[in-house]
Amino acid sequence: MAPTTELVIARHGQAACNVTGIVGGEHGCTGLTDRGRHQVSRLAARLAAEHDDRPYAVFYSTPRRRVVETTEIITEALRLPTTVEPDLRGPDHGDADGRPWADIKTAFQGPPQHNPDTPYADGSETWNQYLDRAISALQKILARHDGERILIAAHGETIEAANHLLLALPQNACLRLGFVTDHASITRWQHPTNRFGRTIWQLVTHNDTRHLEPRR
Repeated sequence: MAPTTELVIARHGQAACNVTGIVGGEHGCTGLTDRGRHQVSRLAARLAAEHDDRPYAVFYSTPRRRVVETTEIITEALRLPTTVEPDLRGPDHGDADGRPWADIKTAFQGPPQHNPDTPYADGSETWNQYLDRAISALQKILARHDGERILIAAHGETIEAANHLLLALPQNACLRLGFVTDHASITRWQHPTNRFGRTIWQLVTHNDTRHLEPRR
């Protein structure tokens, strides 16, 4: 069997903007909460154990503060250098950055996914523009590291983009389905080649938070 490409996306821990309901762009994100740091410490321990058993080849991060702080904790545990990929950042929020999500969603009559071709604030990306950018970045990473284990610390939106890409979902699929992603969760995809020469992306786990459960 040919080497298996494995893509593991770890969502950042709980951030202050998540607790307060603030749009967490470059200005609105003020980093992780104490709970978020604890979540990521548990996540890092699990990833480090996996890394010892079968090393990750590369580790990518997005540039948003909550992900950078998540990455710092994971990097210390894995001793694996990080590459920041700007195009994997969360959506560009424009004038919504730093404002309450409740106000933005009320004015827009829903979250960005509910009207995916329309900006939800002045200067913001549309949801589909975000997906196009993130999917393109993921495609480049997968092509660059074929047959390797890839770890990415990112956003819930990054996981949505990966699921759209690898499930080959049509544009505007967000109008009828969505994906739940908890803080410090793991989503894992594998791409093996079987003995008949066929390859297919397999979703092994989604929103895996077993490492956050109380130890017994």
